[in-house]
Amino acid sequence: MSAFNLVFYDTETTGIQKEFSQILQCGSVFTDAHLKRIDEQNIGCAPLPWTIPSPRAMLTNKKIDLFHSNRSHYQMMTSIQGQWKEWHTAKPIIFISYNGHAFDEELIRRQFWYNLLEPYTTNTNGNGRLDLMLMFHNIASFFSDDISIPLFEGGPGISYKLEHLAKEHGIDAEDAHDAIADCNLMISLCEIIKEKLPELFNSFINSSTKQGIKNLLYSDEFLALGEIHRRHTFTYPVVLCGSDASRPNEIVLFDLSYDPEDIIDLDFSEINKLIQSKGRDGPLKKYKINKTIPVCSSKLIKNKKVFDISFEELQKRADIIKNNNDFQSKISQAMEDRIMSFPEPEYIEGSIYSGGFPSNRDRDLMQEFHKSSDVEHLVKISRNFEDDRFSIFAERIICAEYANDIPEDIRARYEDLIQERITTQGKWGSLEKSISETESLLEEETSDENIKILNATKEKLISMQKISD
Repeated sequence: MSAFNLVFYDTETTGIQKEFSQILQCGSVFTDAHLKRIDEQNIGCAPLPWTIPSPRAMLTNKKIDLFHSNRSHYQMMTSIQGQWKEWHTAKPIIFISYNGHAFDEELIRRQFWYNLLEPYTTNTNGNGRLDLMLMFHNIASFFSDDISIPLFEGGPGISYKLEHLAKEHGIDAEDAHDAIADCNLMISLCEIIKEKLPELFNSFINSSTKQGIKNLLYSDEFLALGEIHRRHTFTYPVVLCGSDASRPNEIVLFDLSYDPEDIIDLDFSEINKLIQSKGRDGPLKKYKINKTIPVCSSKLIKNKKVFDISFEELQKRADIIKNNNDFQSKISQAMEDRIMSFPEPEYIEGSIYSGGFPSNRDRDLMQEFHKSSDVEHLVKISRNFEDDRFSIFAERIICAEYANDIPEDIRARYEDLIQERITTQGKWGSLEKSISETESLLEEETSDENIKILNATKEKLISMQKISD
């Protein structure tokens, strides 16, 4: 019996900017470990008053009907988290997305957080997360004889877009870029992987938690790392060689294509230079265990000639690295000695990773906030958060959810936010430029469906412009 159930999820958004784009639709399909569907949620909401929809994003997702939705962003995000937590009651969940680590996951986290909800639902309380796109990096690198990978525009490069992979395997991708449809595409691809490469499928599921990937990294055999870069695959035989004690998610893999005897006796300054290097070449590769690493056990590789060096020699090299504690210590110390500088975020939306976790008092206030529908009490809560960021988020929720009984100072800050976002240009975009872009696209467009989408988007953008006048 598997220790996990699975949730496949996907989002459709107003744009591609992680801090300022908004989720319009989120689809989630709940399955057991055998991919048997148990339940699903398909939910959407209206754009927030200060969110500027991108015309190109709307052409992709086609969700213009949501411009007039009666469901608010707060209501949608609360419902998503509530559903995911309900599904979690039976056993932990592996949350599966496609390119989610780079996009969907980051939006989900931020928009839970903006709404005073727990942002790390997908990788806490025993849950794990798998980016199926990164799994396909490994499949394309080592298992393309079992699972074919489509060529990009006839080759020689490959395509790993979700809809292209689906079409390659005879899966109907007509509704691609609808959140639920994309979930179903992911499930269908996983069914193929599970049927043709069951051990690999189980390996990626089991290594989707921190403990699971640690178990794989500390296994006896060397590992096979596969990456796709500029539409071409790159294969690396690797072994764990160090980590950062001060940042426990960060690890280093040694590329066994290099002879360890040429590296292990380097002095600390030379090791440090290798760690500081940012290029893709070199014997050391840095990864994070809280994200999908496209790696599997070398025992699963059928083609023993995939590397230029024999598996026997690679295993000997792996053992040399594993048994050299001094080399591992130098790697780990060099990792820990790094000075990591991150610019202070200019806007509150970008501060999820920079301001620390909420205090116990603020956590309690968040819970109380979600239970109340009394505006006076919600305002009182908003004024008592220790972290000013949560006070600001609470005020935005109150003003977006309730029309009356809003204190003058809170309403003024809310109106200032809307005015700033729709009358000025910033990282959130530009209303004026979005209107101009929509008009340019309309001049070139011939498809009736796309013309309808662009006209609806233009109407929405102009309505926002009128509010600011």
